[in-house]
Amino acid sequence: MTTKNEPGKTYLMQGNEAIVRGALEGGIHFASSYPGSPSSQVLGMLGHIAEGMGFRAEWSTNETTALQSCMGASFANARSICIVKQNGLLVQSDAIHCGALGGIKGGLVIISSDDPDSHSSTNEFDSRHMAVSANIPMLEPASVQETKDMIPYALQLSEELEQMVLIRVTTRICHGRGGVELGELPEKRPFTPIGEWDRMVGINWLHGFLLEKLERARAEFEGSDFNHYNGVKDAKKLIITGGTGMKYVLDAIEDIGIEDEVGVLSLGTLWPLPEKLITEHLAKAEKVLVVEEVDPFLEEHIAAIAGKNKVNIEICGRADILPKIGELNPEVVTKALREFAEVPEEPVCGGAGCPAAEGLTIPERELTFCAGCPHRASFFILKQALRREGNHGVVMGDIGCYTMAGQRAGQYGYHFMSCMGSGISAAEGLGQLTNYGFGQPVVSLCGDSTFFHTVVPGLINAKMNNANILHIVLDNSATAMTGFQPHPGTGETAMGHETEKISIQALCESLGCRVWIADPFDVEATTQLITELIRTDGLKVLILQQPCATLAAKTREKKKVWVDTDKCRGDACGCDRYCSRVWGCPGNVWDFEKDCAAIDEVVCVGCGVCAKICPAGAIQVEGGEA
Repeated sequence: MTTKNEPGKTYLMQGNEAIVRGALEGGIHFASSYPGSPSSQVLGMLGHIAEGMGFRAEWSTNETTALQSCMGASFANARSICIVKQNGLLVQSDAIHCGALGGIKGGLVIISSDDPDSHSSTNEFDSRHMAVSANIPMLEPASVQETKDMIPYALQLSEELEQMVLIRVTTRICHGRGGVELGELPEKRPFTPIGEWDRMVGINWLHGFLLEKLERARAEFEGSDFNHYNGVKDAKKLIITGGTGMKYVLDAIEDIGIEDEVGVLSLGTLWPLPEKLITEHLAKAEKVLVVEEVDPFLEEHIAAIAGKNKVNIEICGRADILPKIGELNPEVVTKALREFAEVPEEPVCGGAGCPAAEGLTIPERELTFCAGCPHRASFFILKQALRREGNHGVVMGDIGCYTMAGQRAGQYGYHFMSCMGSGISAAEGLGQLTNYGFGQPVVSLCGDSTFFHTVVPGLINAKMNNANILHIVLDNSATAMTGFQPHPGTGETAMGHETEKISIQALCESLGCRVWIADPFDVEATTQLITELIRTDGLKVLILQQPCATLAAKTREKKKVWVDTDKCRGDACGCDRYCSRVWGCPGNVWDFEKDCAAIDEVVCVGCGVCAKICPAGAIQVEGGEA
């Protein structure tokens, strides 16, 4: 991503880089975010260049604080950008709805990166619904170029309407690449004093002004250059799409060879929809296919526009010929267009029925923890401690790398997982039932970044109500799942400045919680401690401290690990192949010829925990200890 002022020059950029460039061309003063894929890299890049470009960038404790920081900056006429993923947009819901009533001064743009197909998410929430609910304008780019171009436009529109603007991008835009023609880098405008009678207050009597701003946006969107029409003039078969759908549609039309039969209306202004523009095209068509992801958002609103304007037309899309869930891809869109245009299906080489594909089985690749990850040890220990009790207990999970603990990587250790911060609050309610006859121990877990994000209010609630639970903080000193961004406990800001670390232990103790600290790599001692804590009534907090393996591998001295084949007896010793099948570390590979576990020296980081759990003592560590 370039910071040079080279208007007219074209660079190859990733979508996330285009967001950064668009923010620069929009003249931002402030940027904030909480990390979440697929847009985690945006604030990281902004943080690296912030000082040199004269603006402030910061990782926030959670998405709500990120947005409200931007609103504060906006009060001084500063332009700001807030980057979240779709889950984070939901966290911001209250702030968005109230903030929309009060309006803004300096331009404020929210970038919501949706994750169709949930590649790195627990759900595929469609952000477009938030714009409708909050009555704020929304745009969606169809290309990397439009991604960059929309941000300066949205910042300007935000100021003209005195309203925040939402831009929705998706995984394929964020991680895709394309040529981007640069625009001018503006000079930073000065801040303006806040007068005695200036107000940015979200109260309900402003609801009428909110709706008036939305209608002004609709009038603006009717002639927007971000809405395109391609194909046959006055086409009887009309395709309406938005976002990534446009590229898929244009490619599919060319592949099928129906360029002379259909027209394509691509909408970049998705809320409020340009009703006159849409009605004009609907009136000339006989049938419409709506291509979008994920929900039938456009489909339903276009049907409403058709009904309102008495246009009798057949509309299809996600509700029938497109899948109801998941992201779009060339195969899905091509199949739908063939059905829509009544073009017979053609066999595709490599597809079903193709000789080359017969008998081909692609093995499933299960998600797992990295080699040497402390979470693997933590969940192994927890499982063993609960088994000692003769009662499996109930484990309430949270969102992070440790989400994989619900699979083999974590001994199938979770019983419950919802959203960030949910584990401890759900555990609090379940733990209270022990006073009414519920007999199973209740354990909740979270990571260090998640602890600061949403767990603290749940911990306060658990303390206030004296919940009978064990809460475990998996402190690996990193926001590891999204790319090692700083958080309040790491002692660094987004701009690389040193800051005072906030101690999880001290914060918990300040609430009056009893706190223990242990090392998950000390298997025997930590297993015994968790066993004792499970047997202890009341609220307990255990912090398991061990750095993320990916970070530790940069400084930790690697030790050779190997299997003593004379000691290893495979299943004969009743170990159930802990070292490979149960432990599930990528550094352990079962060697069927030798009938023993072999250590992959390329993958293994030498943590040596597998040696501590091997019943036969067959796994050896250089120097005799991990």
